[in-house]
Amino acid sequence: MLIRKIEQQDNQEIAQVIRNVFDELNAPKVGTAYADPILDTLYEVYDKPRHLYLVVEVNGKVLGGCGIAPLGNEAVHICELQKMYFAPEIRGTGLAKNIIEQCLTFAKANNYTLCYLETLSFMKAAQKLYTNLGFESIDKPMGNTGHNSCEVWMTKEI
Repeated sequence: MLIRKIEQQDNQEIAQVIRNVFDELNAPKVGTAYADPILDTLYEVYDKPRHLYLVVEVNGKVLGGCGIAPLGNEAVHICELQKMYFAPEIRGTGLAKNIIEQCLTFAKANNYTLCYLETLSFMKAAQKLYTNLGFESIDKPMGNTGHNSCEVWMTKEI
């Protein structure tokens, strides 16, 4: 298994992984990452300063990913952990913790001091992981993500 920066040829595979997770979990598609207009162009979206998207590659196939980017409509020191989705075959392997830690290291190196994330309330395993990594729940959303179906918001000082 390899964790690496996204490449342009990964766009279709990672978008499909994300859509498959929503289908598998019967998660809301409107007001979530599923409906993001940028979902099919993640390489281009993250190919900017202070942006990073990492993918997990197994035997030449992209099976997951996670990113860091500035949180829209917030101070420049606030980033967002974005689009962390894994195919079922790599869940429970420790890769999610690893990829988040790499994203947070990148965030700190790029002068972010607070990381925000949002998720769906039924994604309990993800919430447990975030809590174990030091994220704390907050009472309302931050920024302007467009993800109005997400009802769990968390932050971590970095």
